[in-house]
Amino acid sequence: MTRAERARRRAGARDPLGLRRAMSDRLLQALIAAMALLAALTFAGARAADGFAERWRSGAESAVTVQVPEPSLTRMALALGVLSVMPEVAEANPVDGERMAELLRPWLGDQPALPLPGVIEVRLRDLNADVALIGDRVAEAVPGAVTEAHGVWVARLAALARGVRGMALAALALVVLIAVAVVAVAVRTGIAARQESVLVLHQLGATGSEIAGRFARRAAALAFGGGAAGAALAVPAFFVLARLAQPFGDAVPTEGLGGLPWDRVPWIDLALVPLAAAAIGWLTAQAVVRRWLARLP
Repeated sequence: MTRAERARRRAGARDPLGLRRAMSDRLLQALIAAMALLAALTFAGARAADGFAERWRSGAESAVTVQVPEPSLTRMALALGVLSVMPEVAEANPVDGERMAELLRPWLGDQPALPLPGVIEVRLRDLNADVALIGDRVAEAVPGAVTEAHGVWVARLAALARGVRGMALAALALVVLIAVAVVAVAVRTGIAARQESVLVLHQLGATGSEIAGRFARRAAALAFGGGAAGAALAVPAFFVLARLAQPFGDAVPTEGLGGLPWDRVPWIDLALVPLAAAAIGWLTAQAVVRRWLARLP
C-alpha cells in the first residue's frame, strides 16, 4: 500500500461521511466572514456610542450657565465672587461679549435689538450638587440672575444612546439569524450529498449524536474560519473609525506600529467573534441533522 493510499484511508477513517468534500463550499466561509465583520462593527459602534454619550453626558451634567441681566462690571464681579467661593464649583468663566454676539448672530443679526445679558459658564466639581441652591445663592447676591442646567440635553443624549444600543442589538440579532440560515442550508446540502452514507451508518448502529456530531464539527470548523477572517477584516476598519472619531472624544493614543491607535481596537471582542461563529455553526448543524434523523422511518 502506497503512502498516498494510507493517507486517504486514514482521512476516510476520520471522515467516513466525506464531509470535507460535501461541505467544502468556500461560499459559506465567505458569508460567515461578511456577517462576522458586520457583527463586529455593529457591536463596536454600539459601544463607541455608549462611550461618547457617557462623556458628553458627564460634560453636560457638570455644565451650568448663569445669566446676569444688565451686566455691569459690578454685577458680573459679584456673581463671579459668589461662584468662586462655592465648594461645588470647579471653575466659573465669563463669556466674552464678542463671542456671545458671534453665537447669536445667525438668529439676531449683527446688531441685536435687545440688550444681551452677561453669561458665566460654570463647571461643577460635584455632579450631585443642587443647581437650584447655587442659583438661589447667585440670585441673592445679584438680583435677577438666572442659573440654568443642561438636564434636557442629558435626557436627549441618554435617549440617543438607548436608541443606538437598541438598533445595534436588533442588527446583531438579524446577523445571527442570517448566519443560522446560511449554516442550515449548507448542512442540508451536505446531508443531501451524503444521504446514502448517513443512512448506512445509521442502519449499522451509529447514534444520532454521533452523526450529528460529525456534521456539527465540520460546520463549526467552517464557521470558525469565516469568523476569524471577518474579525481580521474588522481590524483595519476599527483603525479608520478610531481616526474619524478622534475629534469627538479624547485624544486617540497613537503608540504602536505606524502610529496606529492599537489601544482602541477591542481585541477581546474580536477574539470572541470566531468562537461565537463556531458555536452558531455547531448548534445549527446539531439541530438540523437531529431533526432530519428524527424524520427517518
